[in-house]
Amino acid sequence: MTVFDLPALKARLEELTSSTMEENFWERDDARGISREMASLRERIDKSENVRLELEELETLAEILSGGDDAELQNEFYDRSERLERLISAERLYVLLDEEYDISHAVVSIHAGAGGLDSQDWCEMLYRMYARWAESHGFEILVLDELRDQEAGIKSVTFEIKGEYAYGYLKGEQGVHRLVRISPFDSSHRRHTSFSSVEALPILPDSVEIEIRPEDLRMDTFRSSGAGGQHVNMTDSAVRITHVPTGIIVSCQVERSQHMNRAIAMQVLRSKLFELTMRERRDQIESLQGEKRAIAWGSQIRSYTLQPFQLVKDHRSGLEIGDVYSVLDGNLDRLLTAYLKFAKTGRTVGSASSEDQE
Repeated sequence: MTVFDLPALKARLEELTSSTMEENFWERDDARGISREMASLRERIDKSENVRLELEELETLAEILSGGDDAELQNEFYDRSERLERLISAERLYVLLDEEYDISHAVVSIHAGAGGLDSQDWCEMLYRMYARWAESHGFEILVLDELRDQEAGIKSVTFEIKGEYAYGYLKGEQGVHRLVRISPFDSSHRRHTSFSSVEALPILPDSVEIEIRPEDLRMDTFRSSGAGGQHVNMTDSAVRITHVPTGIIVSCQVERSQHMNRAIAMQVLRSKLFELTMRERRDQIESLQGEKRAIAWGSQIRSYTLQPFQLVKDHRSGLEIGDVYSVLDGNLDRLLTAYLKFAKTGRTVGSASSEDQE
């Protein structure tokens, strides 16, 4: 089923609607997930219907204009053609977001790598970039865990982005991001290269079963810390959970309640274990980070150069953007879309048609 397969969308909505009529439906574990899917399907159907109706009306206008010149109708035809083009462009991206968990909220983690203070500052810049992107799409951001350096920047940060298709948009951001600039921490004003890694995971629906044995978990509590955040308090409410068999560690200190922090941390752990399982099945690898690349030179998925010239280059899709500061301010959609097209087709921007490069 794709977003343009209107009969399939309607059939799925009808199937879910029927399930809500069953006795004790709202007591089911997957009730909230089904409700969210129904709302999403209604939105997709409405948008697809709008595209269809607009196309039919344009065809009617074209038939009228074929019988004679009418300046007013001609202007209306061009205006509505532009409107239809915008509608189709907005919908086209959803064709690329057809994997099972693309619609999910996302958990994003950023870790500073090689480069010292510069990389910690770069880690903070990346967090700001994703936060600004999320805000521009009306998504909610919740910082789950943050380790700041006393001198500058962030050593690591984990945050949730709540919004439909947040994971679908951001799944291609996973990897090493490289920054080249004149270091603000170098008194000699030399050019430095910094690295940070990004990890993106889906928030799984409750219906997805992930086996987590209590005896495999080690939970530690500690006092919340942060740069003056409103949730910082004087009790050991922050939670760190270690999944002993895999060595995966998750932390949460966003809530005042230890119970709530544990619940959120367990949610993130489920996502990490799910991702690990999928990667082991697909690639037979040993780590959640895929190829276990170092966060350093030669392993980057994208480079951001501020000196001696300005350029953002995605090393997978081939897309290059000269306005680096716009990208760092959260204008990521062109990069995200180019990667999604590359992942689907294997075609880089350099070998794409002019339409794909727009």
